[in-house]
Amino acid sequence: MTEATISSIEPQLVLPLFGAKDQHLNRLRERFDVEIVHRDGQIRVQGSDDNVARATQVIEQLTNIVRRRGSLTPDLFDEAIASVTGEAVVAPQPSAIDVMQLGQEIRPRTSGQARYIKAIRNNDLVFSTGPAGCGKTYLAVAMAVEALKHQTVRKIVLVRPAVEAGENLGFLPGDLQAKINPYLRPLLDAAYEMIGFDQIQRLVQQDVIEIVPLAYMRGRTLNEAFIILDEAQNTTVSQMKMFLTRMGEHSKIVVSGDPTQVDLPRHTRNGLKDAIHRLKNIDGVSFVELTVADIVRHRLVQDIVDAYELDSGK
Repeated sequence: MTEATISSIEPQLVLPLFGAKDQHLNRLRERFDVEIVHRDGQIRVQGSDDNVARATQVIEQLTNIVRRRGSLTPDLFDEAIASVTGEAVVAPQPSAIDVMQLGQEIRPRTSGQARYIKAIRNNDLVFSTGPAGCGKTYLAVAMAVEALKHQTVRKIVLVRPAVEAGENLGFLPGDLQAKINPYLRPLLDAAYEMIGFDQIQRLVQQDVIEIVPLAYMRGRTLNEAFIILDEAQNTTVSQMKMFLTRMGEHSKIVVSGDPTQVDLPRHTRNGLKDAIHRLKNIDGVSFVELTVADIVRHRLVQDIVDAYELDSGK
């Protein structure tokens, strides 16, 4: 029996390193057949010589990742194990969505997107974060259209904060629909590609598809609905609480946002980050972090995101 000690684990790293309910530690214990104990800022690993050495190496890699990124994704966890064991990382098999675009099925194109689709299928509340172009909005709309097609919901509700978080619609010309259209355009563009302009217009007139600014969700209960909140990084804590509590029976909610593009006033608590922290241990709530590797727009988008992330680290 061998014991190894890893020292100087900062308190703020413990939760992202160990995972909710110690899920990451439990996977390491099972994978390497070792005992892992955390006490007084130290991690002690006990087991056979080889298993302790490999488990310790993985933990050190994961700790460095959390120090750099602040969180761990399933892909990064698997990659750290694979780099030590020499095993190949098996990407999840993409599952096609029963929605057509230009005569072809829509399907996830990266392992992160595949996890996103799986999370939406298996949970009633999903939070998705990631950079521009990684499919957060598009895939959520595709899943909503699929649910409507299979009659597992009666309507789709597309929601977005308007004019950043303030939702000051009054100065814009036209009726409510004209005022909010610019802010909900990304959601509409995705829906147009899958359903078509004429059919979208009919479904909107029939109230099967509802397009609404976040402020107008107050006081409602939505049953049998697929509800998408886009640009959620621009919600306040009170707005996010209000939105999430609109969820009725047999409904599903997808919340998506890019935490690096926050337009809230300074010193305003961010509703998306707050909700992820508050709800992280609730069963039935799933959190998917997409990364630069999941960007499927023009190849330059990935380089642009990388450049801005590099600059923000200076």
